Amino acid sequence: MTTTPTSEYDSPWKEALESYFPEFMAFFFPKMHKKIDWQRQWEFLDKELQQVVRDAEIGRRFVDKLVKVWRRNGQQTWVLLHVEVQGSRESVFPNRMYVYHYRLSDRYNHPIVSLAVLTDEHPNWRPTTHTYKLWGCKLKFKFPIAKLLDYKGQLEQLEQSQNPFAVVTLAHLQ
Repeated sequence: MTTTPTSEYDSPWKEALESYFPEFMAFFFPKMHKKIDWQRQWEFLDKELQQVVRDAEIGRRFVDKLVKVWRRNGQQTWVLLHVEVQGSRESVFPNRMYVYHYRLSDRYNHPIVSLAVLTDEHPNWRPTTHTYKLWGCKLKFKFPIAKLLDYKGQLEQLEQSQNPFAVVTLAHLQ
């Protein structure tokens, strides 16, 4: 298997997400982490995600994971994780988040939570909304993000943290 620079960069994120999903949620999305029943097993739904995501071209600069979790109230929820590992802004990013969300929701009829982790170096680039309106018809899709740059002033806390994603974040920032 040949390894491209992109896949070398993506691979640690994929491996970390698969090995430490609860820690990922606790680190980047702590409020949501508290709403998940971690006593029940979560499940990665890679085949289901590939059925709706057609962006598998060589050299893509993001990692996508779809994870089935159980809420504390007993309901099943699917979490779409999108990690942007590119260094530049992308104007179509919010639209892509919406399209993936819609396709999954339409095909599988499950509640979907779409989350993004941004690894870019642009402090003011914080896409959280896809909006479309025309002739009185309006669509607004809003999704939470975590931005690694936001942790830049917390290097000491990252070094002391036991969460594996503190180490991943620290390595990315240095």
